[in-house]
Amino acid sequence: MVRTRKNDFSQGGIAQNILSLAIPLTVAQLTVVLYNVVDRAFIGHIDAVGRDAFTGIGLVMPITYIINAFANLCGTGGAPLCSIARGQGDGKRAARIMGVSFTFLVLLGAGLTVLFYLFHEPFLYLVGGSPETVVHAKSYLLIYLAGTIPVMIGLGMNPFINAQGFGRTGMMTTLLGAVINLALDPLFIFVLGMGVRGAALATVIAQTCSAVWVLAFLTGGKAILRLDRESLGLDWPILRRVCGLGLTGFTFSVTNSVVQALGNAQLQTYGALTGGNGNLYVAAMTAITSVREIVFQPIRGLTQGAQPVIGYNYGAGQYSRVRECIRFLTAACLSYNVVIWLLLLAFPHMFILLFNDDPGLLEVGVRTMRVYYAAYVMMSFQMIGQNTFVALGRAKSAVCFSLLRKVALVTPLMLLLPRLWGPYGVFAAEPVSDVIGGLACYVTMMCTVWRDMKRPDEPLAAK
Repeated sequence: MVRTRKNDFSQGGIAQNILSLAIPLTVAQLTVVLYNVVDRAFIGHIDAVGRDAFTGIGLVMPITYIINAFANLCGTGGAPLCSIARGQGDGKRAARIMGVSFTFLVLLGAGLTVLFYLFHEPFLYLVGGSPETVVHAKSYLLIYLAGTIPVMIGLGMNPFINAQGFGRTGMMTTLLGAVINLALDPLFIFVLGMGVRGAALATVIAQTCSAVWVLAFLTGGKAILRLDRESLGLDWPILRRVCGLGLTGFTFSVTNSVVQALGNAQLQTYGALTGGNGNLYVAAMTAITSVREIVFQPIRGLTQGAQPVIGYNYGAGQYSRVRECIRFLTAACLSYNVVIWLLLLAFPHMFILLFNDDPGLLEVGVRTMRVYYAAYVMMSFQMIGQNTFVALGRAKSAVCFSLLRKVALVTPLMLLLPRLWGPYGVFAAEPVSDVIGGLACYVTMMCTVWRDMKRPDEPLAAK
């Protein structure tokens, strides 16, 4: 069902339009991170077993990335197509895109739940687990998997709320879950003595509440595009386009999973070969990537908040406004990332202490964090270019550069550099890929999209 009222992104200031979505979306993204990061912070401070339990949660991270990947396949694939259809004035098609995405999302969630319940233990050892850490990972994961479908609904359908211009409602989706998670974590972990199982249960309850919120809005009277029986089901031509465009977000999360798993395995191997403790380096990587999840979200919020604005104006033929979006994103993302980059290099110990105060972890974590974040500022260019391609429906370009950074650069570097620098080589793979991947993506975007958007605007009246 489609309502007649709509949010028109071809009117008003570009910065205002983007920020109206990006600010609440950034808050929403940060609260999504709290589902996992708050768990890790509490788990890392459990008496006696905190460091091993924290390392065990690091083994679960590749699985959470895979679940997020399939949510992104539907959400980041369907929502930009919704925005383009709305800009073209085809509300019925926009609603159908949303319904098809939801149907596929639920089917994927059911399949992933069964798959990981069957094969979780060999997977945990494959990604760098040891007997001391896998026991904690299993305790967490077997409960966490019960929330697979709810977390996929919350992550995968929330972009359709933002695509309709309801940024604050989208923010509340994850803010609600994060507040519940934050309240339940200390109760379950420490007061009731449930340990890592309590952290998992708190997360499942929080994710379920977020999913209920999303569905209540999308099936309610305030939504412009409503999720109803008429829009549900599988439509293969639509599904192909959703999956094609969603491959960018999917690839981003899957390659994060592969890199995290490979990194953990390499750190176990080279940590032991150099006379160190492999679990200690895995714990450092878990802390560093947890910090990255937090500081990365404002960039993600800005670029994803711009997608509906870029897509709508492209669909409406307002090409000069698309160029304005790119200029604004470049200035805003670089300004933020420069500040964060300097803070990470100057005060790494403060970030490590969020998760554990073990002296060995603190020493290794400070050294490795400065290596890992040496060129973090360059990630701005990757995100601007990649999300612009997604917003315009240019799936092949977006997927190409996602694969370039993680598969063609990070993966082989993680295999090669440890031979030269031991476990620190695993961390050094990231800054090299940030520089090469970021510049390649942004320069290509400017040479293609920017050039194409120099055509004259189409009259709005013709739309």
